[in-house]
Amino acid sequence: MSQDTSSDQFFKDSVLGHPAGLFVLFFTEMWERFSYYGMRALLVLFLTSSIAKGGWAWSVEDALGLYGTYTMSVYFTPVIGGFLADKYLGYRWAVILGALAMTLGHAAMAFETPLMLYIGIGCLIIGNGLFKPNMTSIISNAYEKHPEKKDGAYSLYYMGVNAGAFLGIMLCGYIGEKISWSWGFGLAGIFMFFGMLQFYFTQNIFGNIGLKPTAASKQESLDRAAQVKVPANIVRDRIIAVLIFSVFTVFFWAAFEQAGGSMTIFAEKFTQRELFGSSASMFKLADTLLTIVPLLIITYVLIKLFSKTFKKYSIGNLILSVSFIIIWAIVLWKVGREYAAVGTEVPATWFGILNSLYIVVFAPVFSKWWESRYNLSGPMKFGLGLTLLGAGFGFLAYGSMGIDADSVVRVSMFWLIAAYLFHTLGELCISPVGLSYVSKLVPAKWIGIMFGVYYLFIGMGNKIAGLMGGMIETITTQYSLSTFFLIFTLVPMGAGLLMVLLSPLMKKLMHGVK
Repeated sequence: MSQDTSSDQFFKDSVLGHPAGLFVLFFTEMWERFSYYGMRALLVLFLTSSIAKGGWAWSVEDALGLYGTYTMSVYFTPVIGGFLADKYLGYRWAVILGALAMTLGHAAMAFETPLMLYIGIGCLIIGNGLFKPNMTSIISNAYEKHPEKKDGAYSLYYMGVNAGAFLGIMLCGYIGEKISWSWGFGLAGIFMFFGMLQFYFTQNIFGNIGLKPTAASKQESLDRAAQVKVPANIVRDRIIAVLIFSVFTVFFWAAFEQAGGSMTIFAEKFTQRELFGSSASMFKLADTLLTIVPLLIITYVLIKLFSKTFKKYSIGNLILSVSFIIIWAIVLWKVGREYAAVGTEVPATWFGILNSLYIVVFAPVFSKWWESRYNLSGPMKFGLGLTLLGAGFGFLAYGSMGIDADSVVRVSMFWLIAAYLFHTLGELCISPVGLSYVSKLVPAKWIGIMFGVYYLFIGMGNKIAGLMGGMIETITTQYSLSTFFLIFTLVPMGAGLLMVLLSPLMKKLMHGVK
């Protein structure tokens, strides 16, 4: 069976206007992001918390140094993971082996010893390298004959990414901060394991897409690539366009990834999180709605998927059902526990769920926007995204005015809530769109490698985020906290303006790709 036929098979059953197979990837990626963001939400807080609170009392600079190295590495290894999948493993087995390695990594971190921490982080880095580029490569191959639907597909896929991040930060963060760091880290591993099993038992929905490459399939890929007679100069220009997009992602992620570092520290040290009386009651109600409503939406998507796939892929769907039953049980336990408390202290990790919540709300809107006649060009989307990101940090720069290193002032939660909103709107203009443009601009035979290269640049941004975030105390002491956040306001806005100015050149380099 040819891959074209396989692509037609992938599109056979529709869920919410897209193939059912897209939503298998949606839920697999959801559990992987649950584990990644659940662990990420806890790492810096765990390392910097006092011994009395069960932490390791590391300095902020050291903790964010490790955080930056880790988040950089999980984006560097996809180059190797993409190569192994393209040449030897196939996308599917790369995803399965990557998920297994990440499961073992989370399990190791639950032991809370230095050796197991580093072993766990090593497993997570390796697993992520195998998993991340090959999930997106499956989508790229599946939508090869439907390029007009790619932006929408990646935006919906990104909704799954952030549904997992939402649940992971909320539940792992809550349990880690209020119950036990070990339980928080361990919970991340449990759902990574569920994600691996669900993908394994439902993988046949992809037809021949992502199978282990054979001599025949490699030759077929070469033949198909040869049939697409794109002149060498156009291929070169499009690769240059991808590299320019990649450079601008460094600016974006260097600022955006402050969410797991300096913004979490801002939430813990300088944000008023202790609530009593009517304020506590209002927060509990809002938190309940913010927890239950998105989970209901995701459960609705799950039911729609079951209606199309349960008979053919019953084992995978049963595993997915069990994982959601457990999630609902934990969520209801959390809500009941909070309502039983007299007051409430909002966990510092709680603010991280806002990004994911906003994604779940706005991703369908942006998906429709990108498929409408009002769609923006790729460079304009990047420029808008960087500008919105800078505006989000503008809220923090203004809200933190007057705060220095010795300040005991705690400011309103509004500033973080507003910052996360603008960061999310910026993210929707860049992250899923960047993935889509890599898949549309790069020749099919290089797709796995080029996704890996794109992630390399994201990794650079993550490392810079850790280095810059680690300077929060130094800059705050010498100048002010507002100055620290002002840097992240002006740099992304400047980069966004530059991308807008480069838009005519980028359109020429892309040679008609929209």
